[in-house]
This record gives sequence, structure tokens and C-alpha cells, in this order.
Amino acid sequence: MLYFWNFRWLILQFIFGLFNIHYVKTAWPLSNFSSIQFLGLFPDASNTSEPTTLSVHSRAMFKAAIMLSQQYNITIQGQYFGWNAAQTDGNVMDAFSSTCLAVSTSDVVGIVGPAFSREAHTIADFANRVSIPVISYSATDPDLSDRNAYPAFYRTVPSDNTAAFAIAKLFIRFNWTSCIVIYQNDAFGSGGAKVISEVFNNNGLEVSGTIIFDIATLRIRGNLKTYLASSSTRIVLLWTDPIYTTLILQNALDSDVLGPQFTWILSSSVPLQSFNQTFNDKLIGMFIIEPVIGSVVNAPINITLLNTAYSIWQQYEPESFPGPMNVNYYAYFAFDATWMLIQSLQEFCSTSMNSSTSCISFIGSPYCFDRRLINSNSLFDKITNTIFLGVSGPIQFSANTTDRTNGTYYLAQNVQPSGNGINYMSVLEWSQSNEWEVSTESVIIWPGNTLIPPIDHAILSGVTLRIGIIESSRFTMVQNVIDTYGKNKTELTGFVPDLINILQSQMGFTPQIILTPSNQTYSGLIQAVENNIYDIVIADVTVTSARRQIVDFTDSIFDNSLRIVMRKTEPTSVDLFSYLQPFSLKLWLVLLITSIYAATLMCLSERQANEALQKRSIISSGAMCMWYTTGAIFGYGADFYAKTAPGRFLTVGLYILSLVLVATYTANLTSDLTISKSKDIITGIDDIKNGKLSFNRIGIIVDSAIEDFYLREISGGSRNFYPLENQADLYESLLSGLIDAALSDIGVAEYDTNNIFCNLTLVGADFDKSSFGIVIPKDWLYTQDLDVAILSLTESGVLDDLKLKWFQTKSCPVSSDTSTAMDIESMAGLFMTFAVISAVTLLLVIWKKRFILKDYLFTLIFRKTVTIQHALPLA
Repeated sequence: MLYFWNFRWLILQFIFGLFNIHYVKTAWPLSNFSSIQFLGLFPDASNTSEPTTLSVHSRAMFKAAIMLSQQYNITIQGQYFGWNAAQTDGNVMDAFSSTCLAVSTSDVVGIVGPAFSREAHTIADFANRVSIPVISYSATDPDLSDRNAYPAFYRTVPSDNTAAFAIAKLFIRFNWTSCIVIYQNDAFGSGGAKVISEVFNNNGLEVSGTIIFDIATLRIRGNLKTYLASSSTRIVLLWTDPIYTTLILQNALDSDVLGPQFTWILSSSVPLQSFNQTFNDKLIGMFIIEPVIGSVVNAPINITLLNTAYSIWQQYEPESFPGPMNVNYYAYFAFDATWMLIQSLQEFCSTSMNSSTSCISFIGSPYCFDRRLINSNSLFDKITNTIFLGVSGPIQFSANTTDRTNGTYYLAQNVQPSGNGINYMSVLEWSQSNEWEVSTESVIIWPGNTLIPPIDHAILSGVTLRIGIIESSRFTMVQNVIDTYGKNKTELTGFVPDLINILQSQMGFTPQIILTPSNQTYSGLIQAVENNIYDIVIADVTVTSARRQIVDFTDSIFDNSLRIVMRKTEPTSVDLFSYLQPFSLKLWLVLLITSIYAATLMCLSERQANEALQKRSIISSGAMCMWYTTGAIFGYGADFYAKTAPGRFLTVGLYILSLVLVATYTANLTSDLTISKSKDIITGIDDIKNGKLSFNRIGIIVDSAIEDFYLREISGGSRNFYPLENQADLYESLLSGLIDAALSDIGVAEYDTNNIFCNLTLVGADFDKSSFGIVIPKDWLYTQDLDVAILSLTESGVLDDLKLKWFQTKSCPVSSDTSTAMDIESMAGLFMTFAVISAVTLLLVIWKKRFILKDYLFTLIFRKTVTIQHALPLA
């Protein structure tokens, strides 16, 4: 109840503070002298002691237009135009009642108004029924633009369609992408919120939420502070009438949701003096976007009409005339609406002078619903085709819409500090160019009294963040140190602490770092953020689809993949007969038997006919044939040729054997030598998938993204691996022989195997590429701010520098096994075989030369004996 009476008191303040208009006693001439009348509908109840400028100024300009037509001697069938003015106070039924009464008691040939969109829908429908035109000067609801739905309706005020487009361009100009809309629950408010959402969507912008102000209870539905504080956007678009705008702003001041945290954009100006001056700093930076007349943006207007209208107003109602610079802009639209009706009716009746009937004729009973204006369609056509330069700018309509087709202008004003406190300053102008142009009057002062444009989303500056971190090699390392006072102190080092320091310096938040328990799992970290134990978690947490269903992640802070970690294998023993392994023992025996058999056939067919075999013993001929068949099989041939047909035919068979056997041997030998060069049990992830290594000998860290990969891609959901608790457990299990291989994140694995565990190595190529991201709650307010900060660190190379600092170093000795050259052990057997053959060859040479060697030795011994005998003295 107290809140309700506060609102009532604010309404009273609004009326007294903004308008400062005393009770008006008009001296306008009587209007009942003519039966041809215009009905003017204006806001504020007739018994209001302090009416608004919208009502007073619009009514004065409406009457001034009619008086001006009399001065210009514009008549219809010899009669001047008269007027009938009614106050509607925003109540639809009151507006309709006043309209029906006026139509029933006089010949109303046109309606100027009403002011409110919620009234305009009903009055436009009624005007269509009785076939008289209605031109509104301030009803802006986009739904009223439909010519098919409202054929008798026109308006000189720009539609909210144009206003929404102009606001969207304002957002694009300042790189804003979202806002929250507060609107009143009537046709004006709901229509404006609807068209803003549509235009924003078409321009890649977003209305992230809406708040309703109930014009019946004069209260916001819900808690304004809760709504805005929980919204991710920091731009508030207020779509309400001035009197409601004042109430909402006071509520916002009391809730402390104005500047500098939020940037407010208003659809109508309010008296800044109606707020306590202690709130001035909060109001600085607000924007007000209102439709204005052409002269405000240096566009042409009809100065002659305007000055004459001012003179008439001052003549008949001087006490309400505020001076040319302070006339409400909607009053100009009211004048042009009235002048359009005058011009159209004059043109309509001038073309109907030859008709047998009066151009202004009604049929039906005096009751408003039964009256009809004859030839109304022709009058509507005249309104559509009438073009003139009005006091607000060019006036012209079309047959497709109820809106004016040109002469729409907007002014963006900015609340800025001034010598008397705060004031509105014009900063941007919108005209037919469909772009905002900078006004020469002033620069823009933003919330917080700064010249820097605000961002449209919540920022972390000044926010305290509970940041969960987990101990992990190179990412977060914990060590106890002794400070200068001799006390033990826990010190955090690594990639994550450095990243937190950089983000804190850049964004201005206060970190409350919480080291998780040693038994904490990565899945547990996700649950902790979901349960609000931590605001965020910064660690080597892999982004997965399953985790994204529970929490959100920022952009990548570390590009990751998986590698296989294994013990380095011991050097293989020397195999002297490894070069024979391409063929099995059975195949070598078959090959030997085949050679002997072929040699026998060759002797039988060639011994008598081939000179190379003639005059040789059986053993010598057989050896030669064996030499021939072996050379043919190995592909090198012998030093004689087959002379007979059987010998040649047999040679073809040997060549066929040679073609296949040599190729097969070469391929198998290459494969064997390559395999022998690789000393690891497996060569990559495919070997693990194919079961080359026993699954219970593969180590996997439980409750991690690595386990998810293993279950998904390798085991089909079976937990048949060796469970590990953490990275340290992984290395210990490998070194102790409990497991033969383990899967690990690439960053930690590369560093540890290059610097700490030199007897471990990485096997195969990396796989399952992913990324680490900062874990944040779903729909977190500061997501965009943190994402932008991380993206800037990526673009500037800061994250790459951190990776280089913490991961890309090597202290382990470089292994010679990295060479691709074949070592001597792989070929030892081949050279041993050659040595044996060489020794046998030497023995054969000695055997063949045995007689020569024997004679040589005898001669040598004989000479030695003779020499000794000659040397002995004679007895």
C-alpha cells in the first residue's frame, strides 16, 4: 500500500514539476456557428487542474489551424469550419462516448486524434463505420499502419516501425547486440515491444527479455531490480508514456539499476527536476529518442503557416503559449493533421461543385452508428493524394499504409551535467537518410560520466569470483614456500594461475581462488559449478557435449588432443638370421629342393649339347647346373646359356619363379626391417582399438573426458581398463609395470615425457582433438564479457606465450632412436652369412691350388735345408 501511494505522489510531482501550466481560461471564439466541424480528441480529463503540454499545446494548434482556415477564407458550401474538442483521459470508452456524442449532434467531417494508441484502434474502427476520416497526431502503434484493417485512419506522427528501425541502427552504431524492454500493457506498449523484437531480429540483434508496467496498478509486474540484475544485457529500452516513465525511473533509482551499471533509452522525455538532485549522477547518460519536426534536424517546414499559427495561439490563448522553442512536438503533428483535413475537404468539394448533391452530406438517423458520410471514398482518395509542406515537414500519404511517407525525423537527446544540475542535450539526429548523424550541439556523455561508450552486457569489473582450480601438472602446481617472515605459505604456479592473474588485470574482478580436494574428479568439478559451489572453474577441463548439458564453457583456453604414453622399450637382441625371416623354413627348403631338381634336369638336357658342360666330370657339371638354376631363380643368370629346347623351357619356369619370389622376398624383408625398427608394442590408437594390447593393461583416469572417449570409441561402454586416479598415478603405474600404456592429454604428456619421466615416451599420432574451456554456469551473466576477454588473449598471442612458457621445454637427452637410418644389428646376420661364404670360398681356392701350394712349400723347404747345410762348419 505504501508503494502504491508513493506512485500516486510521484504522479502529482510529475504533473507539477514537468508542466508548470496553470489552469487555462481560453478566449477562443465560439465554434458552434458552423455545422461543418472537426472533432479534436485530446488527452487529460476535462476536470484536470494541471493538464499536460501534450493536451494543451495540441488542442491550441488544432484550433489555430481552423482559425487560420477562416483567415484564408476557406469555406465549404459557404460555411467556415468549426470545431468540437473533447478530452479523453486515456480511457477507451470515454473517448468513444465523446466521439459518438459529437457525431450524433453535429456534422463531423473529420477527427483529429486521438492521442493514445489504445483509443485509436476503437476510434479508427468507428470512423470507418461512419465513413469519416480520422488523423492521429500521436498514436504510434505499428498495428495501426495496416491500411486494409483501418481504411479511414491516417497519422502525421511517425509509426513505431520507423522508431524501432532507428533504435536498431543506434544499437549497430555502438556495437550493442541486446537489450531488455520495459513497456506498458496497452496497444502502444505491446505494439512497440512487438515491432522492436521483429526489427531487432531482422538486424541480428536480440531482445533478451521484457518487463511489463501495469497502467492500472501503476506498478511493474515483478521486481525490477531482480529482473535487471539477472539479465545478461545492460541496455534497458523503456517504451512508456511520459507519466509512467517518471514512475519507472523513480523505481529504478530506488533499486539502484540506473547508471553506471545500466544504460537506459527512453521513448519520451520526462522532467529531470522531478527527481531528487542526489540522483543526478545516476541519471547522467540516459538517452531519449523522440519524433521531432523538420526544423530540429535542419529539414524544411512551412515557416509561414507556423508563424501564423503561433500568432493565432498567442492572440486567443496567450497564457498557455510557452514560446516557439518550448512547444510540444506533437502539437505540430496535430496542426498538420487538421490542415490536411482542411486541404483535402476543400479540394474534395471544389471537384464536386457540379454535382446535384452537396459534397458534405450524411445519410441515416442522427444516432452516431447509423450516420454515413456520402462519397467518403472520394474524400479518402483526396487525403491520400494531397501533398503539402506542413509545420512538421512534408506531408504525404499513400494508398498502401496509414503512415506518412516522408517527413519523419527523430532526435536522440542525452542527459548530461550542466551548470544547473543535469539537462537534455541533443547528440544525434535521424532523418530521411535512415542513418544517425552527429549533432553539432554536444558530445555524448555516457553513464558514469564518461566519454567511453558502454558495452551492452554484464561485466566482471568489481565482481568477486569464487574460482575453483584442481592440481594438475603444469596447469596448476602447489608448493609450500617460506615467506620473509619464516612462515609456511602455499604458492600456486602454472598455466592456470598465470591466466587468472592476466584476466584479473584485464577485467578488474576480485578472484577468490579455491583449491579443490586431492580426490576431486573432473566430473566432480562440473557438478560443483552446477551446484554453485564455485562461480567458475579454470583448469584442464575438456569441453564435451555431455558436460555442456550441465554447464557452459567459454571459448578455448587450450587446444588439446590425446596421446598414448608408454615405457621406452629396451634395445632388441641381435638376430643373425633376420634376413631369412621373409621366407619360412619350409619355403627355404622347398626352394633348395627346387634348385637341385632344376639343376638335375638342366644336366640331363644340356650336358651333351652345351660346350660349357662338356669335358667335365659329373660333379663339375652338376655344380655348373646348380649355379645356373640358382642364378636364374635369383634373377641374375649364369655365365652360359641353355642350348636345347628343354633347357630353355626350364629356364622360363625358373624366371617365373624368380619374378614372384624376388618381389615377395623384397616386400617382406622391407616390412620386417621396418617393424624391427619400431620397438614399441603398439604404433597408435588403432592398435589399441584392434586389441593388440590387453585392455586391462591400458590405464585410464576415471571420471574424465579420457574415460568418456575410451568408453565411446574403444570399449563400447565396457570399463575393462585399468583405473587411474590422476596423472601422477598414471606415471607411477607405467613405471612399476602395472600397465603397458595409458591415454593422456597432450600438453601434460609432452612436457612430462620431455622433462621429468625421460624413460617414458609418446607413441603414435595425436587423436580426439578437443579443447579446454573455463567452466561457467548455464546462462551466466558474464559469459560474453569473459568470452571477449579470452578471445582478445588468443588474438594477441598471450595464450600462446603461456603455452610456450609452461609446456614447450625439453630437458631429457635426445634419443638416437629418433634416427630413421637402419642400424648394424638389423643387418648383422647378413654380413655373417657373407663372411661364412667368403671363408668357404677361400677354402675352395686353397683346395683348387693345393698342388701348386704343395710344390711351392716343398721348394721352399728344400731351399731352407740347403742353406742350413752350407752354413754348418765342416767336421
